[in-house]
Amino acid sequence: MRYYPAFLDLNGRRCVVVGGGKVASRKVSSLLKAGAMVTVISPELAPTLSRLKDRGLITHVRGRFAPGRLRGAFLVFSATDQPAENERVASAARRLNIPVNVADLPELCSFIVPSVVERGPLLIAVSTSGASPAMSRAIRLELEKLYGRQFAGYLRALSRLREKAMRQLPPGQRRKLFKSMASDDIIRTIRAGGIKSPAELIKDS
Repeated sequence: MRYYPAFLDLNGRRCVVVGGGKVASRKVSSLLKAGAMVTVISPELAPTLSRLKDRGLITHVRGRFAPGRLRGAFLVFSATDQPAENERVASAARRLNIPVNVADLPELCSFIVPSVVERGPLLIAVSTSGASPAMSRAIRLELEKLYGRQFAGYLRALSRLREKAMRQLPPGQRRKLFKSMASDDIIRTIRAGGIKSPAELIKDS
């Protein structure tokens, strides 16, 4: 296993994106959804990023990349269309011991970003360790069909039920309840649209 899989809590963390085009826009969008504080370093911004800046959702450092601008960052993403610039960013991040991702250049990355299926609280990450991004995408598309949007509503309701059960039920009863709500049969029934909420299971039991 070349990479160690992990889900990072970026809420309130400063993340730096170098580049202001379409690829940078996608990186910024994902970071904002995770609650990161995003700084974009670029002479110009794509329209999407300009709108985010105008709304106060990102910080824009106008100009060329300089290594000192990475200080204090939790993660760094380089998404420029200039190979030499991407190499400079990766080198500077490594010197500062900051994890760095360079778009489409896994050899310069200290971490890579997987293909992700997002269904509310459910996140399914797929990676081929850089061997074939196209295969990662194909598998992601297949998983999107298997785990539709109905899983998002079910899991949100299950999360609320879990909080209540943690307060009110003894450990043994909690484990039995949680196991019953995540069985193979339940997953198949959710997939078929037969269950909208865990409350239905309690009501029918």
